Amino acid sequence: MPTSPVSAVTEQTFERQVLQARRPVLIQFWAPWCAPCRMMTPIVEQLASEHAESLTVVKINVDEEHGLAARHGISGIPAFLVYRDGQVVDAWVGAAPKPMLEQRLADHLP
Repeated sequence: MPTSPVSAVTEQTFERQVLQARRPVLIQFWAPWCAPCRMMTPIVEQLASEHAESLTVVKINVDEEHGLAARHGISGIPAFLVYRDGQVVDAWVGAAPKPMLEQRLADHLP
């Protein structure tokens, strides 16, 4: 079974995986029971594979990582944040088609 190009982030790994990242990071906040989140999984994985050289893509399970969800003010899922140089540079909530996500990311990629 192939491994996902999207890694999970926890409270313990957030600083290393997101804040200290040398390239932009796309975070998907999700939960296993969320149908729109599950619908976005293949799209997010495609983006991770297609932009593997210039973008890190991670996911945060809001059921398991309450602190990270609260710290980021997540009240609806799927929610997406783009971090660059340790700062949030873009954020949006809701499922979207791949072209819209690519357009949102275009300004943040080298």
